[in-house]
Amino acid sequence: MLNFIWWLIVGLIAGALARLIMPGKDPMGMVATVLLGITGSILGGLLSSLIWGANERGFRPGGLLLSLLGAILLLWLWRMFRARSTVQ
Repeated sequence: MLNFIWWLIVGLIAGALARLIMPGKDPMGMVATVLLGITGSILGGLLSSLIWGANERGFRPGGLLLSLLGAILLLWLWRMFRARSTVQ
């Protein structure tokens, strides 16, 4: 349970950083940015658990990096989906 809460906190940071790294016009507001970061953090946390094992607790810089990469990936997918849906 504590890992999940940690993923949420890191997700808030990852979502904001992903939006800073990939600037551009996105019709998403603050809530969507937070959800993007949380989802990216969960994705990154799951990948981190697979790489380093689920037994480790606490802060891992690799986990933050994977959370950020997960949020960037999701933001890129969101933009691709939005671009495709507006073209048709």
